Amino acid sequence: MSGSLAVVATPIGALDDLSPRAAQALRDADVVACEDTRRTAVLLRHAGSDAPMVPAHQHNEARRAADLVRRMQDGAQVVLVSDAGMPAVSDPGARVVAAAVEAGVPVTVIPGPGAVETALVASGLASGTGYAFAGFAPRKAAELRAFVERLDGWAQPVVVFEGPRRVGALLAAIAAHDPARPVAVCRELTKVHEEVLRGTASELAARITAPLRGEVAVVVAPPAAPPAPDEDALAAAIVPMLDAGMSPARAADVVAALGAAPRNAAYRAALAASAMRDSA
Repeated sequence: MSGSLAVVATPIGALDDLSPRAAQALRDADVVACEDTRRTAVLLRHAGSDAPMVPAHQHNEARRAADLVRRMQDGAQVVLVSDAGMPAVSDPGARVVAAAVEAGVPVTVIPGPGAVETALVASGLASGTGYAFAGFAPRKAAELRAFVERLDGWAQPVVVFEGPRRVGALLAAIAAHDPARPVAVCRELTKVHEEVLRGTASELAARITAPLRGEVAVVVAPPAAPPAPDEDALAAAIVPMLDAGMSPARAADVVAALGAAPRNAAYRAALAASAMRDSA
């Protein structure tokens, strides 16, 4: 008889956020694979489970995955949890899930609380058009600057995890790149000392100068949309290119390549310039 793997999302702070279905899975488990047995022991007591635990963390997950799959193939009901939230998102667990899938073992995911969506909604920056999760910000200064620049590539809010001692460095990097960018720093979500700080990157960088306490998620708004180009002025500027023998399409390519306007706006302006030139 084959066993199974249940991937269970656990509370990110308040134990009462554990769902009845998740609690039942913990009670039914033959073994619970977890990051930290001390933290998970508290969760198991809350759920009324006496299931044995085995550590499955970033340092032993590769070899632990093979052991857990063998147990499942022998009929064990294995539950996988992380210290908080959903395993395999930013915590260990991906290798265990992949090994179970590869072995043909049934995998069930029991959803629950997550810091990413909680921070996104609490930030007030959610747009209803999606979001991006970027994981933890890099530590080295050059890599952090490049990371912040890449945030401009997303047209939706981006959620970033950061250690409480490094939030200031992340905010300073965002402020140096785009001081007016709206940002929210979400700390200790669902816990007694929950706090959400909102403002521009420069405001929060000036405000947060000492290490914070607890778990932190930072939500960064997308960059402000550039102002729409003045197509009449753009058309007038394109006339010399047409006089030099460029086609409207080629002139639009040049304008777009210089970053003066999007290609479609530049092409409309080039057509208007061509018509204006022909009627002169």
